[in-house]
Amino acid sequence: MSPVRRDIPGGDVVTEMLGKAKFWEPAEQGKVRCGLCPHSCLVPAGKTGICRVRENRGGTLYALNYNLATSLALDPVEKKPLYHVHPGGYLLSAGTFGCNFRCRFCQNWQISQDRPRTVAITAGELVESALAQRKRYPALVGMAYTYNEPTVWIEFVLEAAARAKEEGLVNALVTNGYISRPALREVLQSVDALNIDVKAWNEDFYRRLTGGRLKPVLETVEESLKHAWVEVTYLVIPGENDSQEEVAALARHLASLSPSVPVHLSRFFPNYRMGGEPTPLETLERLRDVCREHLHHVYIGNAARPGYADTPCPECGTTLLKRDGLALERAFLTPDGDCPECGRPLEMLGQVWL
Repeated sequence: MSPVRRDIPGGDVVTEMLGKAKFWEPAEQGKVRCGLCPHSCLVPAGKTGICRVRENRGGTLYALNYNLATSLALDPVEKKPLYHVHPGGYLLSAGTFGCNFRCRFCQNWQISQDRPRTVAITAGELVESALAQRKRYPALVGMAYTYNEPTVWIEFVLEAAARAKEEGLVNALVTNGYISRPALREVLQSVDALNIDVKAWNEDFYRRLTGGRLKPVLETVEESLKHAWVEVTYLVIPGENDSQEEVAALARHLASLSPSVPVHLSRFFPNYRMGGEPTPLETLERLRDVCREHLHHVYIGNAARPGYADTPCPECGTTLLKRDGLALERAFLTPDGDCPECGRPLEMLGQVWL
């Protein structure tokens, strides 16, 4: 199944498509207070907040990326990564530009930290595209809002997700989790699954390397688990967030919420403004073992090696889902989704597609 469009090379290039922003209020001297994320930016007239896509024009906050896309593709759910959401299925994935973090190690900095070329697309057109593709590919199960930080595209995401939900499509959000509680409540009305980046287990890391804070991200994980399927990605950066103590603390915290939360330990490669060496595979394997003392499902990502992406039964160790790279290769579950050896159900959202 090939991409519909990747980085949208053709079509009518559009530089601006204004939409009145949600989650803000007027402030003194023509300024506005944005309430989309915990930054709570006080935005003067003619300026944007930290995300650089929400601008104060004449005392009204506008979303500069409304109805604008930089990337659109059919992706395996495993690529998000969402290993327990319709395994083997596909999501029509869309992204725009902008981010409320400034991660020095960003893998998608060309669209998160820069202003790339964009193409106009409405929420309705995006959903219609998904429905058209589903007729050809029944394994297309829904939509993903991803590539850059989707919460800074929230006006579009909320419209598209509501339309998609009406059509029986799954909605998935791949996010840094840095969102205000009122905005998150609206997101969770239509979003079925989230992959949330927890980038470290200490506030110093967040302050120095992302420009954000850890606590609001953990609050997003906790609240989302009450309403949707959640998986967590943790990018392991040598010398920064790879201590056994920190990763064990994160695993214990997640287990206190639900030991069934899948965790993806991702391998770091130098990018954007951060150099260094790639994460040693031995480090990833060691931290995987640490997490497995507390959590049922722990994977190693961004490192192709047999077994790293497989799903074993937490009870007896039998391989339940075998993956090759970013694709589901084979499922060994019973028709009811149970382990064929011990009968333990596999925690997941939706059915397996092969």
